[in-house]
Amino acid sequence: MWNTRSLLRFLGSVAIGSFLLAGCNKKTAQAEKTSDGLTKIKVGYIGLTCEAPLYVAYEKGYFKEQGIDAELVKCEWGVFKDLVGMGTIHVVQQPIMAFLKPIEEGLDVKLTAGIHRGCLRVQVPLGSSMKTVQDLKGKRIGVPGMGTPPFIFANRVLGDNGLDPRNDVQWKVFPSAELGLALEKGEIDALACSEPIGLLLLSEKKVQNIVDQTTDEPYASEYCCDVIVNGKFADTNPEATAALTKAIMKGAKWVETNPRAAAIMSVEKKYIASNPELNADAISRLRYVPSIEGGKVAIRRAAEGMKRAGILKPDMDIDSSIKKIYREYPGVNDEWIKSLVVEEVAMGQVQPNQGQLVQQELMTIGSPTEIRTCCNPASKAMAAKTTTP
Repeated sequence: MWNTRSLLRFLGSVAIGSFLLAGCNKKTAQAEKTSDGLTKIKVGYIGLTCEAPLYVAYEKGYFKEQGIDAELVKCEWGVFKDLVGMGTIHVVQQPIMAFLKPIEEGLDVKLTAGIHRGCLRVQVPLGSSMKTVQDLKGKRIGVPGMGTPPFIFANRVLGDNGLDPRNDVQWKVFPSAELGLALEKGEIDALACSEPIGLLLLSEKKVQNIVDQTTDEPYASEYCCDVIVNGKFADTNPEATAALTKAIMKGAKWVETNPRAAAIMSVEKKYIASNPELNADAISRLRYVPSIEGGKVAIRRAAEGMKRAGILKPDMDIDSSIKKIYREYPGVNDEWIKSLVVEEVAMGQVQPNQGQLVQQELMTIGSPTEIRTCCNPASKAMAAKTTTP
């Protein structure tokens, strides 16, 4: 069981480690150029469902369209924040909640746009007598890791509903793909997870939602993931940062227009270890409507909730923090993204019989155990490597 002291020690060590590593970075923040004048950047990714805009921006040539020579770098979850803080990778698309504590402790990154909404859930066994958040008092809640977005989201939900996340529940850690089994075996009473694990458990009729970020306010209208850029790079290369933000935003709009095509591309190009139809169903539940203003508002909401949950310092000045970490650029705005037209590919949308397609796929493959989920670390550690699809 994780108590308050051990949790804060964990979060603090991750944050301070990121800060110290960032300070040891000897690389120049000035962007390198290719012989034909493109700005060279490294785009970090873990291999998650929700990172589809990064894959699309690369595969569809949106980075090059913006004058960017992008290299996609696959990273381990445990060192992800350190790598972007150091500038070893320049940009990621990651959950805001996962970065706010390290930022509070000194991690030097900038946020530039909201990319998608939804993907986190708190679930209990199907048919359970637990119907509300208050019913979770005294219960054991399984999470994929302390400090992960599902854990932080569950903390926020508890705090927003009058419960003390530090004393009113017991936290238990399991690999994300084993949370459903832990629930079945009675080792936990509830779980916090994200897509597609939450969807998979619902499809198998093992759980019911207590809170669903895709549908339940005040969370449903909040952006989960932002574009996050190494701070020194963003400050030194504003034009390149604006350009890479536009490329990822365009990738997100393409995903919203063609969710099934994006899901299939993600699997076939081996960016993620999942299955096409299940991944399509998961992506279709995440709203990829990128927004500059929405990304900024999401920082405020997440920070307020994390303060109530005791994760961020109670005296944190949210307004000052937003001014410090959020960057906006001329021409990169919500009006631009609304005016942008992307292609609609044949059979690229979720099909009317998508649920049936998912069930057929699950019957063929069984329950997948190596799915990389949106905002969840994989159940098996991934070796860090550079990929050039």
